[in-house]
Amino acid sequence: MDEDISIINTNTRNEKIKNFFIHNKKKIISGLSFIVILLICYFAFGEYQDRKKIKISDSFNTITINYSESNKEKTAKDLIQIVNEKNSTYSPLSLYFIIDNELISEKNTINELFDVIIDKTSLDKEIKNLNIYKKALYNADDSNENDLLNILNPVIKSESVWKSHALYLMAEFFYSKNEMQKSKEFFNQIVNLENANQEIQLEARKRLNRDLSE
Repeated sequence: MDEDISIINTNTRNEKIKNFFIHNKKKIISGLSFIVILLICYFAFGEYQDRKKIKISDSFNTITINYSESNKEKTAKDLIQIVNEKNSTYSPLSLYFIIDNELISEKNTINELFDVIIDKTSLDKEIKNLNIYKKALYNADDSNENDLLNILNPVIKSESVWKSHALYLMAEFFYSKNEMQKSKEFFNQIVNLENANQEIQLEARKRLNRDLSE
């Protein structure tokens, strides 16, 4: 008796499952098709991104290897294109090459390229902070106090490994302007910073003891 009831229940359950698939066949097929399409798009996009990275890498290597004084303008133009690709590796490297080889003299253009790297390119947090510091360093000679602080504040207010570098830049900036009290305040921040770069911390102590001691 119990065995018969079990068989009936099994048959009933199987029939329900069968009917479910029959009545929902289109929905099930559509759902599976959608999943397959999503997987294809995901892997296709990944392959596209990989190919794009290789293409950008090849372009950067070709541009920099073939660089000479005679093709300076074209090199700058081509490297700007790579910066605007917003590639996490080769966009910063392109900007550094432009700066190191003085391919562009207009500071506004360089700062705009820094902004592409800092604000629009997907970077590791510390790489972004490094580029903020590099932008400040690039502008330090002809910036006023407010402009330089505006650039460096995201790093100064963080726990970044580049914080001590940013503080040191501000300390030296004020020292060059003969604003000794402000310079001393920034050097003291470096000395009291727990995760400061040891070499920079040592230089800060030397500067305080040698030039800013009362």
